[in-house]
This record gives sequence, C-alpha cells and structure tokens, in this order.
Amino acid sequence: MPLASRGTPPSGSSTGWWTSTAWTLVSYGRVRDYIKRRKPEVWVEEGRGPPSVFIPQTHRPGEEAEVDFGDVYITLDGVRTLCYLFVFRLSFSGKAVHHVSASQGQEAFFEGHIHAFQMLGGVPRGKVRYDNLTSAVARVLGFTRARVETDRWIAFRSWAGLDAFYCRPGIDGAHEKGGVEGEVGRFRRNHLVPVPDVSTLAELNARIDEWDRRDDQRRIGERPRTVGEYFAIERPLLRPLPEEHFETGRLLTPRVDRYAQITVRQNHYSVPVRLIGHQVRVLLHASELVVYEGRAEVARHERLVTRGGSRLDLDHYLEGLLRKPGALPGATALDQARAAGKFTPVHDAWWEAARHAHGDAVGTRALIEVLLLHRHMSHDHVVAGIAAALRAGALTADAVALEARLAAERETPSEPGSDTALGRIASPVVSLTARRLAALPPDPRPLPSVAAYDQLLRHTRPPAERPTS
Repeated sequence: MPLASRGTPPSGSSTGWWTSTAWTLVSYGRVRDYIKRRKPEVWVEEGRGPPSVFIPQTHRPGEEAEVDFGDVYITLDGVRTLCYLFVFRLSFSGKAVHHVSASQGQEAFFEGHIHAFQMLGGVPRGKVRYDNLTSAVARVLGFTRARVETDRWIAFRSWAGLDAFYCRPGIDGAHEKGGVEGEVGRFRRNHLVPVPDVSTLAELNARIDEWDRRDDQRRIGERPRTVGEYFAIERPLLRPLPEEHFETGRLLTPRVDRYAQITVRQNHYSVPVRLIGHQVRVLLHASELVVYEGRAEVARHERLVTRGGSRLDLDHYLEGLLRKPGALPGATALDQARAAGKFTPVHDAWWEAARHAHGDAVGTRALIEVLLLHRHMSHDHVVAGIAAALRAGALTADAVALEARLAAERETPSEPGSDTALGRIASPVVSLTARRLAALPPDPRPLPSVAAYDQLLRHTRPPAERPTS
C-alpha cells in the first residue's frame, strides 16, 4: 500500500497546513528497504552493536569437516523428480564427497556419512559442523549450543567417533559452515545443469563419484595447490574406519495385505503371495528397501520417491496366477514388468502362440511355468530359450527350459571332444529321452545272454510222453 510523504496532500484532506507542505507517495517496499539498511547503522551509532564481520579461519589437516543437504532435480526414469544431495566436505583440503538419495531422512543421513568415510578413507579427528537437522537434533535448547540428540544419531556418532558441532539456527548460523554451503551450489551448477537423465539413483551416484574424482584437479580461489594435492596431505591424518558394521536402515514391521503388498511410507511394495497375512521385517534404506521373513530375504525393491505409488514384482504373484491364470492379462505387475523390460516382446509372442495352440487357460499356465524359470536361470538365457522354442514350434515349458540350458552351455568354454569342438552344430530341438539316456553313467555289466535258453531247445521228451494223434 503506498505511503504518503511530502509532495502532494493526501486525498480528502483539508487545506491549511497541507498547502504549505509538499507530499509524495512512497511504496511500502522502498520504506522497508530503507529501514533494513538504516537500522544496523543506527545500532552502531548508538553503540548497541558492531557491524557484522567475518574472521578468516585456518584449519588443520584431518581435523574438521562440514555436512549439509541440498535439493536437486533429476529426470529419473523419464520423470522430473526432486531428490536430495548429501555433501561431506573436509575443511582443510576442500575435498568433498556427494551422494544423491530419494529422501533426506535419517537413513540417508547415515548412508551419506558411511559413503563419505569410504571414499575419503577415514574419519575426521576433530569437529564436524552440522545445522540443526531433525535426523540428528531432537530439540534445540534455547539460544545455547546445547542440543537434545536423537537416540539413533547418538549411537551412530559413538560408532564413528564423530565430534558434532551444531551451528546457530536459521540464517544467522549459515556462515559457520559456509564452505559446505557454497559447495552445494558449486556442485549443482557445474554437474547437475542441465538436469541429468538417469534410470536409477545408483547410475547417478556412479557418475557423481567420477565427478568427485575429477574435481580433485581444481583449485579453490587463489590457493597454490589443487584439492587433490591438499587431500594427499590430509588423508594419512584421518582416523581409520570402524571395523564393526553399523546398520543404517530403519527397521519396520508391516503386515502383508491380501494383495501380497506391504505399505511403507505411504507406498506399496509386493512380497511373495505365501506371506499374505504375515508380519514381515523391513529394512528401509535411503534408496531401497529389503524385506525379510525371519532371517531370509524375500524381496528387495528400489525405494519410491513419490507418495501413493506401487512397485510390484511379477515373480511374487506366479504361484497365485497358476491358480488364477485369467488374472494375468490385466495384472498391474505385468504392466510394470513390461515397462521395466523384464517381460519382453518375445514373452508376448510365445504366450500368444501357446494360447492359440492350447487355449487361454492352458497356454497361460504354460507361460507362468516359463516365468518360473527366471528364478533359477539368467534372464538372457530364458529369453533365448523362448525365442528358440518359438522358432521350433515347441510350446511347452520343458522345451523352453532345454533351449535355455543349451544357450547357457554355448556361453561356456567348450571341452575337447564336445560337439562344438568337432565343428558340429547342435540341433535346436532334441529328444528329451535321448538326452537323459546320454547323461547316464556307463554300465560296466556284460550284456545279457540267452545261451541258457538254447538248452531247452535241445531237450526232447521220451516217446511215451509224446501225445498221440
């Protein structure tokens, strides 16, 4: 709202004093900017506080580090997605380690630290500076440096031997870890513009590790040496990594619903149908989750970034689909398998031929038996077996299994005396009976003899015993 100042009288005012005084209109923003600039000057003039000043600091090698998170956008599997960049920066050398995750929760916070320790080859011996992120700080106590830390962070900090230093809350404490604040922006501008297009976060993090190695050749400001040269001085002074393993995942215990799914962070993930109604253990990591039944791993999924999504594995539903083959054509898990490239056009062609030859139900069950082969054989070998069986018109799971094994054998080195070594090309389809007989061990026993039966032919009965005509 405009404010009146000397220039012209406000509307509706009476004449008199206003006629001898000039008023003009000034915007609120202009007044605000003036007060913002003038207020510190007034404080200094009145002796209430000195002007803000930054004191240069000198850091000892191997002693201090800074940690921060930053927002980054990437194109993940064709979708523009908000992710989070974890940055761990050594104060002496300026060497920084970066790691992108689907969240900035406590599991991502811990995994970022462990990744940084592994890349750096050790742990700083002195203070590590943090802001007051909820993964570490449960409550800020007044205007002091005292903090109430979370239990898991206390355990992790004790395991790694970290000495945490917490900056002042808000913008007033940003300069206390200004090195990592600037590093987030520098890395984002130099490596994440334009927006990277990747299929998985693992692919992106592999690129980031390579970018970090290349950044060892850069110089910071007017320093005479590169980051890598300073880091070579600092690395031997870091404390060795802990030998014990620290589990960074968050433990959850959801129950499997009737759709063979569990709900984790408002997203749905599939598990084998035999676990319907059971309670399972889930270790939630920054970029994936692992499902356990007892101590046995039963499912592993890439963690979904958005809310309300689902990640379904077709293999988890195969036993149920054997009983209900009619549910396969419209199954959501089948659509996701097609989108991921696990259910290929070769699968579709073989399925169509099997349904045409045996009928919908029998042909679909045959396909499900083929899909079960993926549990014991590689994806490429099974696809090669399906293609070979389709060319031969062999529309049974046994034929596909045989062709898949032949494809696997062709990739292994041939032994002397084998058909391949002799230059003979194996037939694409062979008799299962002949193959089983050929695989039997040699029989050392002699062949059976009928010589004993020849004695019966030489034996004649007496004349008295011969029948009379």
